[in-house]
Amino acid sequence: MKKKTAAALLGGAAIGAGLGILFAPKSGKETRADLKVKIDDLIAKAKETDLDDVKEYVVQKSEEIEAALKDLDKEKVFKIAEKKAQEIQKSAKELVDYVKKQGEPVLQDAANAVREKAIDVTKSILKKLEK
Repeated sequence: MKKKTAAALLGGAAIGAGLGILFAPKSGKETRADLKVKIDDLIAKAKETDLDDVKEYVVQKSEEIEAALKDLDKEKVFKIAEKKAQEIQKSAKELVDYVKKQGEPVLQDAANAVREKAIDVTKSILKKLEK
């Protein structure tokens, strides 16, 4: 019972933080920083799970997304940035699909928040590079 209560609390906190980020107008740099916080939160939650394979996959995918976002921030050429954005969105979708398959509700909410923020960040960066 204690694990379910902690899971509900963590899920609620992730949802609240996600909504706060989505509705706060910020610069691209600030939004990417917010996404990094989301990724760090997802990694922390994954490390709290008892399922080692789920934990390992979530941490690995989250680190891939984070590394790709850092690269994307440095890209100057639109085509390279567009390709990176697609890779990030694909990794985020794979992460969400995997977590859903594992049936971990706390991780599902956090993974969805990461995916949604990754989509927002990549679209924002591509829009700026198009100008």
